[in-house]
Order: sequence, then structure tokens, then C-alpha cells
Amino acid sequence: MIRRLSRRAFVTSLAALAASPADVFKPQTACAQQPASPRRIGVLLVGFSPESKEVQQFRQGLLDAGYVEGRDVVIEWRSANGDYERVHQLVADLVQRKVDVIVADSTNAARAAKRATSTIPIVMALVADPVGSGLVGNLAHPGGNVTGISIMMAELSAKRLQLLKEAIPRVARVAVLRNPDTPWHTNIEDLKAAAPSLSIELSFVSVRTPEEFDSAFSAISRTHAQALYVVPDAFFFNHRATEQIRTRR
Repeated sequence: MIRRLSRRAFVTSLAALAASPADVFKPQTACAQQPASPRRIGVLLVGFSPESKEVQQFRQGLLDAGYVEGRDVVIEWRSANGDYERVHQLVADLVQRKVDVIVADSTNAARAAKRATSTIPIVMALVADPVGSGLVGNLAHPGGNVTGISIMMAELSAKRLQLLKEAIPRVARVAVLRNPDTPWHTNIEDLKAAAPSLSIELSFVSVRTPEEFDSAFSAISRTHAQALYVVPDAFFFNHRATEQIRTRR
């Protein structure tokens, strides 16, 4: 489900990009006057890589919308490979190169871009709570230089816990794996509020680096958790194979 959502989000972000401030892109036609140079798109990736299927869907979406790479647009790829400490450096490089628009794949990427520039349009994808994260004023009228889509995680967090209970009625202890460096405060509070009514006890375990996975899953084992709830995060997505191996143990 997450992979389908990821692909759809990247393609959907094209619609937001087309509506970006200052009308930054206009696909060329045979009779249109050719620009002196193609527009430059800065793509800031935290959890994805430029070679991933999800990102290639973004590239295909540009082509489907009439933007030919090399003629109409040039894409500046920047990937942190799940390392949040690199994000600020990468976005600073895009700003220095004066790209026409920045596409950000996650909340952390979008927040870093917003802090770095108030003039370059920013298109966000896979952002959980743009209002709570301070990216936009509200969903109807975001204001500023940020636009894009939200995966509405605040509304889904409690529902996912409910679906877990429906799927496994006997579940009473659930471990929640989270990255405290990601601003998901609202979603954590939603989980805490929903758990008592479902007769579920939550245990929160934090992981910031790959080296912390072993100790985190040891802590989860000590809680005798019957299920694991992973709070969506670019870092976890990048290390999802590690999580699967630890869970099987």
C-alpha cells in the first residue's frame, strides 16, 4: 500500500508543480517560442533514490504532462539516502544553483527547503501533516512558497491502529517504532488517545540511526509486544529491509 501511495504521490505532485507560484513551467509546443534554456527542477530526496521506481514515476509524469527532459526541463537530483544530517547541505546547494522549483519527497526535506528559501517554489510530496509541521497556514490556502499534497497521516494514525485491532482482536500490546527526529508529534498523540478505547497498551521505541536497530528490537522483545506499528518515516523506508529481518526474529 505504501509503495502504491508513494508512486501516486509523486505523479500527483506534478499537478501541484504545474500550479506553482509564478507559473514556473509551460510545456513547449511546435509553434511556441523556445526558451533560452530549459527550466531547472531541484528534486530533494531523503527516503528515495533517483533510481527508485517511485522517482522514475515522477520523471514519467513530467513526460506525460508535456515536459521533455533536456528540452523543457533539467532535473537536479539530490539524495540524502536516509541521512537527515545531509539534507540542509543538499538543499543549500539547490538554492545556490538557483533552480526554478524544488520538489521535496518528505516532511524533513520540505521543512529544510522552506527554511532555505522563501522565493523558490516548493512542491511537497508524502508530507504527513503540512499544517502541524508549519509548512503551510492551512490546506485550502497554503500561502507562502509551499504547495503540494498531504497524505493526511493525522487522520489515518488512529484508524490504522483500529484496523490492527480488527485484524487481530486479541492484540493487547503494540510496540510503536518511531524516529524522534521527525516531527510527528500530532500522530503520536492520536495513537495515545486511540489506544485505551481499543484496550491496547503502547510501548514507544525510538531509532535515529541504523546502529540503533538492534537495541530497539531488543527493547521491543522485552515488552512482549504482539504487533509492531511503524510510524512512517523516510529513514525507516530507506532501511525497511533491516526492519523486516529484525521482525522475523
